[in-house]
Amino acid sequence: MVSLIVIAVVSFLSWHHYYDQRNMIESIVEKSSIVLSESVATTIQNSMKEGHTTALNQILLNAKIHDHIKELRIVNMEGTVIHSANKNDVGNELSAEEREKITASNQNHFYFANKSGNLDSYTRILNTSECHGCHDARKPVIALIETEISLEDLTSYINIEKRNMIISASMMILLIVLAIFIFLTFYVDRPVNSLISNMKEIENGNFDVVNSITSSNEMNLLSLHLNMMTAKLKDLIHTTVANERELTRAEEMLVHHHETQMMNQKLEEHLREIENLNVTLEERIEEVEKASFTIADLAAELEDKNSNLNHAIDRLSTIYKIGLAINSTMDIDRLFNLIVRSTTTTLDAQIGYIILYDKVHNSLNVTNLIGNGKQIAPKKALKLKETSVSSWVINNREPLLITNINDTPQFDRFSELGYERKTLICAPLMVMDEIIGTISVVNKNDNSQFYAYELEMLTTIAAQAAIAIKNATLYDEQQQTYLNTIQALVTAIEASDSYTKGHSERVTRYSVEIGRRFNLSSDRIQILERAAILHDIGKIGIDLRLLHKEGKLSANDISQLHQHPIIGMKILEPIEFLKDVRTCIGQHHERYDGLGYPGRIKQSDQLFESRIIGVADAFDAMTSDRPYRKALSLDAAIAELTENSGTQFDPAVVDVFIPILEDGSFFSPRLSRALAATPSALSA
Repeated sequence: MVSLIVIAVVSFLSWHHYYDQRNMIESIVEKSSIVLSESVATTIQNSMKEGHTTALNQILLNAKIHDHIKELRIVNMEGTVIHSANKNDVGNELSAEEREKITASNQNHFYFANKSGNLDSYTRILNTSECHGCHDARKPVIALIETEISLEDLTSYINIEKRNMIISASMMILLIVLAIFIFLTFYVDRPVNSLISNMKEIENGNFDVVNSITSSNEMNLLSLHLNMMTAKLKDLIHTTVANERELTRAEEMLVHHHETQMMNQKLEEHLREIENLNVTLEERIEEVEKASFTIADLAAELEDKNSNLNHAIDRLSTIYKIGLAINSTMDIDRLFNLIVRSTTTTLDAQIGYIILYDKVHNSLNVTNLIGNGKQIAPKKALKLKETSVSSWVINNREPLLITNINDTPQFDRFSELGYERKTLICAPLMVMDEIIGTISVVNKNDNSQFYAYELEMLTTIAAQAAIAIKNATLYDEQQQTYLNTIQALVTAIEASDSYTKGHSERVTRYSVEIGRRFNLSSDRIQILERAAILHDIGKIGIDLRLLHKEGKLSANDISQLHQHPIIGMKILEPIEFLKDVRTCIGQHHERYDGLGYPGRIKQSDQLFESRIIGVADAFDAMTSDRPYRKALSLDAAIAELTENSGTQFDPAVVDVFIPILEDGSFFSPRLSRALAATPSALSA
């Protein structure tokens, strides 16, 4: 009973402390949202007073620099976004629930938790006399500032605090139970055993036993009374014996029968008292044994709960680490590989793969198939069919656990990907209500089966992975849109000049092949390819008459032409993900000996990719007809590359490029028809 009371009190105090901390943190977040909204409102009103109306979006963008601020925008009273830190959000409508709360509230600042679990805060921008110049004075409110703050960090902190509270409470309960156990052992069990031992001595006739128990006042009192009872019993026995002797002598003389009976009755009463004391002691011993059994049961139950809690914490920690890993990259292929490898390792699976659902062709595309830690199959397209596990998951939009394939004859035992299924888990990859594919793990490494908690773990991982895949896809599409737009500009430039038509494409082919011969990583090959395609984009800023000029170029003409790398860098400067591409474009006319243009950059400060493009660009210029000269032959161009290796060109790049040139199958027949020309093409 004491242990149960202690557990209840400690649990209540821990829960109350956790609840107070959670309320305090939520209050801080709510007040922070008020301060942020009012600061933004004050900044906006000041800008509006000074006439800086165009600075609203920048103010919102500057305010939304922290990751925990998910949205920061200005909406009108009808629920339409009129300004936002995210330009793509302007013009969107708030949800019906949000519009209803805006209309229902009469406060200048109010907030509530939205469906995403984030804190939505709204602050009214009041229509003051300074605003009547551009706003109707009859409207009391101009607009509202909406701030959406993520509660993920708060939730994480609260969960950590909850875990710490549980651990602290468990340790306190364990220590208290241990203390009770020690108390019962040293202050009850051992003294009782000592009393029982002494009583057995007394039963055997040894009345010289003396108890000295000082573990507690009660036991000491019991020991003293037992000693007194033993002494009285000893005296009584001696007295009885003496009386019997006297009685015998008296009977022999006078026969005092009545007194003898009285003495016997008193002796019987004393014996009954001793028996009653023995019964009481036995009952106490039974109570102590029951208490010991109860404590042992509670300890075992507590140990089981601690074990389950540790397993749950381990699973949550694993899911958290996987979430961090898959959100650390935007490269779609690397993301697929990372998700599959992390999942198979976590769930101890032999095989794992991701399948993307193609709605247009109604097919399944296998992106990664990893078995025993290695990629064992290339990308492959499969048809939807009823016996396919992934087809079932996509159609039903829910995860599937198959502990034993023999129990599910409706599904194929052997996969089209070339392996036998024994046990598997398949979970849908969904973003909102859109299903984009599935993630599967097949067969355990120890040949056991998958369980329900592993299905829950894979479902959680799939939810994180789906969002990461969707974000990476959108990021890749955005990058490709930028590149397609810029490449269209390059194509437009080349289309206006029959002499340079196809120049960027040929330079790209040469550069990529050289990069592959150097075994550059896929990331650097991508940078090299983009830079080669866009290397002459700066010619947009050069006068077309100068680009088409025939005859010798003046010093001023050459100076203007030398500006096109700088112009190209300025054109691409707003695009952050093209940083290295921009550097390559600015350096592709620099020389290996540091005498190139526009910056005379030393070889040690040049990107290796820019030196590759420089060689490929010069070669295509030499082997192309220009307004002021005819193309060089292939042999003459190779001779020029060799002669200028180590001065204008990187000798390592030239040594790799010449064997490529000598392989006639790599190039178009245009090269074999090139005419001999002077070496002046190197200056192009």
